Amino acid sequence: MILVVGATGLLGGEICHLLAKQGKPARALVRGSSDPGKVAQLRDLGVEIVQGDLKHAASLHAACRGATVVVSTASSMLSRQGGDSIDSVDRQGQLDLIDAAGKAGVRQFVLISFPDIDISFPLQSAKRIVENRLQHGPMTYTILQPTCFMEIWLSAALGFDPAHGSARIYGTGHNKLSWISFFDVAQFTVAAVGNPQVSNVTIKLGGPEALSQFEVVQMAEQLTGKAITVQNVPDDALRAQQTAAVDPLQQSMAALMRYCARGDAIEMSETLRTLRIPWLKSVREYLATIS
Repeated sequence: MILVVGATGLLGGEICHLLAKQGKPARALVRGSSDPGKVAQLRDLGVEIVQGDLKHAASLHAACRGATVVVSTASSMLSRQGGDSIDSVDRQGQLDLIDAAGKAGVRQFVLISFPDIDISFPLQSAKRIVENRLQHGPMTYTILQPTCFMEIWLSAALGFDPAHGSARIYGTGHNKLSWISFFDVAQFTVAAVGNPQVSNVTIKLGGPEALSQFEVVQMAEQLTGKAITVQNVPDDALRAQQTAAVDPLQQSMAALMRYCARGDAIEMSETLRTLRIPWLKSVREYLATIS
């Protein structure tokens, strides 16, 4: 049995879909406040539903009982509910989940994180504490560190809206980043489950090509056939935003924008040979769906 924590989220839901498609038994941890429609979709896939919350340690022991693998995609960054915080969910909640998994005899823990960033911020601190617990514990682990999800960072919600002729650019816009689709992160995750080749390793994940933000804008202009107005947010402004923020989530979001601005090109050939993902979604393919 594979327990998926964060199963009603964007990535967790796709992981459940792939597990069901492959006939692998999956269990989803959902909260009482989870979207009933998303829970119903999981049930329709044949996924077992168990109610619990990362903030309630006792519920995690019941959820882990009988599981051989735990996959955790959960974070307070996108789906924030009452009592959720980086400390309560991304740090303590994940630590409690690791403890529950270990006591239940889980054989592998797959954690979705993100690459090291040379900027101090609350979300990164929480992620590294959790990774350190896994790396120095007795349970087999696989830590996957994808870069920026194109479906989030290249979306209207964050100011990238080629359909309406506008795009927000962080930093100079010229540093290359290996944008990745959450669909592909789900593929890598499922391929890692039960795979001895990725036992006790940390793997950075990127998409099929590294593109600068301006290159992405130019690509979107080619697809739409119209000019895109660019709003540039310099790194100094992002640094000031991070410094001025009181909420740890806002501090972390500003820091992640700075990461996007700095870029991160990831060589994927070895990872693709190990996990054998046949095809990765390109930025062009994604842009064609939103332009």
